[in-house]
Amino acid sequence: MDVRVSNIRKEFDRYPALNDVSLDIRSGELIALLGPSGSGKTTLLRLIAGLEQPTLGKIFFGNEDASHRTVQERHVGFVFQHYALFRHMTVADNIAFGLTVRPRGERPPKTEIRRRVSDLLDMVQLSGLEKRYPNQLSGGQRQRVALARAMAIEPKVLLLDEPFGALDAKVRKELRRWLREFHDRTGHTTVFVTHDQEEALELADRVVVMSQGQIEQVGSSDDVYDRPNSPFVFSFIGDSASLPVTVADNAVRFQDEPIGIAPKANDIQSGSGTLFFRPQDVTLVTDPATPALEGRVATSRRLAGTRIADLDISRQGESHHVEIEIPLDAQAATGTIIRFKPTRWKLFAE
Repeated sequence: MDVRVSNIRKEFDRYPALNDVSLDIRSGELIALLGPSGSGKTTLLRLIAGLEQPTLGKIFFGNEDASHRTVQERHVGFVFQHYALFRHMTVADNIAFGLTVRPRGERPPKTEIRRRVSDLLDMVQLSGLEKRYPNQLSGGQRQRVALARAMAIEPKVLLLDEPFGALDAKVRKELRRWLREFHDRTGHTTVFVTHDQEEALELADRVVVMSQGQIEQVGSSDDVYDRPNSPFVFSFIGDSASLPVTVADNAVRFQDEPIGIAPKANDIQSGSGTLFFRPQDVTLVTDPATPALEGRVATSRRLAGTRIADLDISRQGESHHVEIEIPLDAQAATGTIIRFKPTRWKLFAE
């Protein structure tokens, strides 16, 4: 099922939580809504679900305007962060709940409900646990029950709000892998909200990066990490460093000194801007005659097979610190001078 969000505005007490948001979600796609708290990602998910109504704009399911349809009429499955399972019901009864409460004319026969519950238990790898109660399950198992319950109604669209937020890191990692495999088997159109970058980049076909009620960028994991289109996306996705620079005479300068790189074709060609680069995308410069950035090691720490150095590159009374990745055998004692230049970067106009 394709989902199209068209020029949506959502206000709460006249405050715009979403402002002119448009998004096309393709049938069978796994989409991540990623952003900091207050970016509007959960509001957008609730609008798609029908749990909120738009102030302006429309939401289409296929070619049909679903903007003012109820959750039930949209046939969506919704999985909450804290599971929302019924504690007094068994696993099987929780999964069957959405089917058993349907009006009599729409309710499947009991034998069909039992078959569907059994199939879903197999699918979420919980066969044999159908008679247990939620308090007899681990957090990861409860989340899989919640997913099976959402799937039982055969939804057109599956929506997940921070589905692994209440779980510890190890279980989150296992469930991420499992959810990706589960999605590939079922082929449902799936949208999930997360503030965890690693989760979004690992799981999603496309990532929707949001900030302050608007969409900053939509693209694959490679797109948003390697080709961020705004300072916000560059600084929010992954680790990064930024410096105020000027561009003149085909050279990028930091505090009036060239740093050994030139603007690329799609960069600003003159004037003030901000240089962004990632800690791993640098090379050390040993020749004192070669233009480069220069900093004094404030601290350093080992990180697996590399070392992270925090460099103080303050000049002319301005305070600037950047972190760069250097080889383990590089000199990195406090106070050591390190010269370097970025190998991959992005320039944004001021």
